[in-house]
Order: sequence, then C-alpha cells, then structure tokens
Amino acid sequence: MWDKRVVNLVEDFVREFSLACSFSNVDDDFVWGFAGVYGPNDDSSRKLLWDELAGLCCWWDIPWCIGGDFNITRFPSEWSGVSNLGSAMADFSALLFDLNLVDLPLAGGDFTWSNERAWSRLDRFVVSPFWETHFPNLCQKRLPRLCSDHFSILLDCGGLQEGRRYFKFENMWLKVDGFVEKIHSWWASYLFTGSPSFILAGKLKALNNDLRKWNLEVFGHIKDQRDKLFTELQQLDEREVDMTSSLEDRTRRLVVLAELEKITLMEEITWRQKSRALWLKEGDRSTKFFHRVANSHRRNNAIEVLHEEGRIISGRDEIKNHVVHSFEKLLTEQYLWRPKTDGLAFDSIDHTTAAWLERPFEENEVLGVIKGMNKDKAPGPDGFQWLFFTLVGKLLKRTS
Repeated sequence: MWDKRVVNLVEDFVREFSLACSFSNVDDDFVWGFAGVYGPNDDSSRKLLWDELAGLCCWWDIPWCIGGDFNITRFPSEWSGVSNLGSAMADFSALLFDLNLVDLPLAGGDFTWSNERAWSRLDRFVVSPFWETHFPNLCQKRLPRLCSDHFSILLDCGGLQEGRRYFKFENMWLKVDGFVEKIHSWWASYLFTGSPSFILAGKLKALNNDLRKWNLEVFGHIKDQRDKLFTELQQLDEREVDMTSSLEDRTRRLVVLAELEKITLMEEITWRQKSRALWLKEGDRSTKFFHRVANSHRRNNAIEVLHEEGRIISGRDEIKNHVVHSFEKLLTEQYLWRPKTDGLAFDSIDHTTAAWLERPFEENEVLGVIKGMNKDKAPGPDGFQWLFFTLVGKLLKRTS
C-alpha cells in the first residue's frame, strides 16, 4: 500500500474505527504518523472514535496526518438542507482544536458524498502543524466519483501550481547594513525627464530591477545563509570539544551567533510580511506561526481545479487559458452602445469649489496620508510598501 522507495513502515496500530501507521521518509528520515478513519454514524460510537484518535496522538508524539470517512460534517454549510450547528458537529470541531489539527481546504468541490438527494462533506484530511510545515505545499483535491457514493480525495504534497512571481519589497532588506544608503546611490543615478509622477514611476521601475539583481547576486537566499552559519557554528563547537579551538575561533563563534540572531530576525520579518498577520509585532519570534499562515493563504488563493457546466478543468496551462478566455468573453462588447445624458440636469458646484478640488496636493496632505497608512501595505501594484516610503522618504523626496 506504500512505496518502500519513499517511506518505510515503523509501526502500525489497529483499532475499532481506525488503522494507524508510523512512517519514516527515505530521503530525510522524517518520522510521521497516518491514521485512516472510518467513522460510525451514531453519536455514542462517534465519541469512541474521538477518544481513539486522541489516544493515538498521545501514544505517538509525532506529526500526524489523519484522513478518511469521518461520517460527520463540521459546519451546517457542509450538509445540504441543514441550517443548525448540531452537537456532533461541535464535538468534531472541538476534537480538532484539542488535538491541534489543521482542517485543509478542499479544491474541486464543496461536498464529498451524495446519494443524489443530499450532499455532504463527510471525508477529509486533517494534519498537525508540524506535518503541514514539513509539506508546506499541501493541496487536498476532490476527484471524480466513479462507482461509490463517495468522491475520492487526493492529498497532494508535491506543491501548488506556481505562477509568475511579482516583485515585492522585502522589509528584511532594511536590516542590512548600508541598505538605505545603497537605495540613495541607485536613486541618484537614475535620469528621467518629464512630469514628477512620470519620473517617480520610472525611478521605481529602475529600482525594482536593481533590487531584484542585488537580491539574487549579493543578498542571496536567507535559508542558505542560515544553513551556512549553522554549519560553521557546528565546526567551531567540534573544535571546542576537541580542545583545538583558538582565540580566533572563540571570537568568530561570537560573530556567527550575532549573525544567526540577525538572520533569525530577518526570517521572522519576511514570514510575517508574507503571512499578513500584522497584529503581531516584529521580534515576537513567531516564525513557524507566520510560515503556517502564509502557506494557508497560498492554499486558499490557489486555483487547482475549475468547474464549468459539468466539465472539470485542471492543469496550469488549461486553467490559465480558460480564465483568459472567460474574461475576454465577459469584457468584449458585441454591440457598441453608450447611455446618453442629453436633457438631464445635473447639480453643479461653483468655480471657487471646483478650483479648490483641482488644486495640486500639498506636501502636508501627502505626508498625512503616508503616516496614516499601515506600513506593511503597498499603495499600488509596484510592490513597494509604505514602510519603504516612510523610511527612505527623505532620500526620495525630490524626484529629479
């Protein structure tokens, strides 16, 4: 039932409503547990299943993935014709909360069971946070129903479909020594002529290209930097244990620890930015939480399957072409027609008010708007957040 080239069975456990196995990945020795569930359809037996799953999670203190036919929904919206939250639904949600299990979104449909008269979502996969972290690109897909009244569910750990990556200014760059001065140097080297808004747009586009190049060639991937520092720290520790470390080694160890602290802060900043959990402050050391929230956003925003008039559309290119075609059809006019305003009387404003509305923006107005915005929000599609403008605004005040 499993590919021994991918996972090795460590232990198995058979209970009344579940079959549990612990596995070890061949490539990275990651140990995790899976439990296949077939839930009863009466409340008294269902409580035995909840106790069974709680016992399994306590017996094996490892990351978990639990899936199968639970024979119960979590919310009224998951059962056609049901409007009230029943006690069994509440108990199911309470179990997932107590065991700290993540209920993954379902792509490809809302329900997993049907008898042609009623529809419900009885089947699902739930995972623990550490399991989700190890497989960050999880996707749960509903497959076509063949001969059963249940739809098959595929848990894909291979990854979400990646589209074009747009530029976004990384707040962690501001922690790099001399970064703001580098921005100033680049900005002063850009030469554009035209209106102030045209010059600003041109310089931001040029800065976008320089930042991409600098991030790729100089700054590098933050995970690679962290792994390199960890390796060096391990080597320094081994020398200390072997009594072969020198004064330079001990001094270097302090430097490496300081750099690791800085890298950890940068990693936390970037995952906080991606997670959009802006109610937490930088420095809270909640990197794993930010990571899970960011991955959750990716799953919720991903389009894995489309349905149109009974046809299932999957695959990156097919979905992309279908979306483009649909919007072209929606936004293309077949008949040229415009409403006419002849004969309609509109209230007008006096010339003084009109001149006041059309006056140029004053500097204090612009600064007031900037200071009132959330620093992690970008005012436009260019990827530069307000934090960028507030911190380097004095350097960029003049656009020519």
